[in-house]
Amino acid sequence: MGKGFSSTSNNGSSSIIRKVLLSYLYVSIWIFLSFTVIVFNKYILDRKMYDWPYPISLTMIHMGFCSTLAFLLVRVFKLVEPIGMSREMYMSSVVPIGALYSLSLWLSNSAYIYLSVSFIQMLKALMPVAVYSISVLMKREGFKSETMVNMVCISVGVAIAAYGEALFNMWGVILQLGAVAFEATRLVLIQILLTSKGISLNPITSLYYVAPCCFLFLSIPWTIVEYPTLRATSSFNFDFVVFGTNSACAFALNLAVFLLIGKTSALTMNVAGVVKDWLLIAFSWSVIKDRVTTINLLGYGLAFLAVCYYNHCKLQALKAKEAQKKSVEQDEEVGRLLEHAGDRDEDLHGRKLDAQA
Repeated sequence: MGKGFSSTSNNGSSSIIRKVLLSYLYVSIWIFLSFTVIVFNKYILDRKMYDWPYPISLTMIHMGFCSTLAFLLVRVFKLVEPIGMSREMYMSSVVPIGALYSLSLWLSNSAYIYLSVSFIQMLKALMPVAVYSISVLMKREGFKSETMVNMVCISVGVAIAAYGEALFNMWGVILQLGAVAFEATRLVLIQILLTSKGISLNPITSLYYVAPCCFLFLSIPWTIVEYPTLRATSSFNFDFVVFGTNSACAFALNLAVFLLIGKTSALTMNVAGVVKDWLLIAFSWSVIKDRVTTINLLGYGLAFLAVCYYNHCKLQALKAKEAQKKSVEQDEEVGRLLEHAGDRDEDLHGRKLDAQA
């Protein structure tokens, strides 16, 4: 009996260790791919590196590549089943999300022309502030003074980091803040337009429905802003190796997001994102030779601590919600057992009365 208990205990420990190791693997894959895409995009768009400052074109290449690959996987190879979506549902739900996604990608890629990788990551710390503020405005979340204090701390930290930025560029900051605002709105709308209606999209079906929409939206500003310049640059030769590899990394990143959230949680991704940001800051300082000042680090350190506290509060709230759910389920189970016992007692009482009669 002792051996059996020991064997069960060892199996349980092995299962936990395996689960933890897999979680670390998923986090590592996502961090690596996210890191690669960010640095790769910076390399292509920066005038001091590859010198191809056409963010709309780069984003369209990504969307065209992802659309094609998603179509092949869904329609040709049938590896993923498309969901039943009416034209009305597509126009009312997917199109607004696609429009916001295209704007977010366009502006965030444009910021790489004007700002350093390290400073962009510092500005991205404002994402929880934007998501919470938009959620409150759209009445998806209630206003809480303690949460708002936390949001103010994040904002102050980012403001200090911006004050200490050696190569501050107002236009680049406006572009990145716009990207954060559009991305936050997209995330909230996904909850309103898709999740609340029971529609769940994995990365392949997301790209299958959203990427073509993004491509079409981006083609409008591309025709006006970048196409005339590209047409005049007759000496430019499309580098299939560089842009093909870059697009493949972008597609793989979408799959990694699904893998990470599906096997762990969105909260794990938020925590991993903080680790990724510090790695990118260290990389941009040591390898790309971006200038990172002491004030930069102090400001981002404050924002970092506030984001960590925000994630901690979210984790505690999720645990409390899960405990409440389990408590309700246990109460319902006890109620069913008592009801069953009561029916059985009534049945026995009825039999006794029949026997006495």
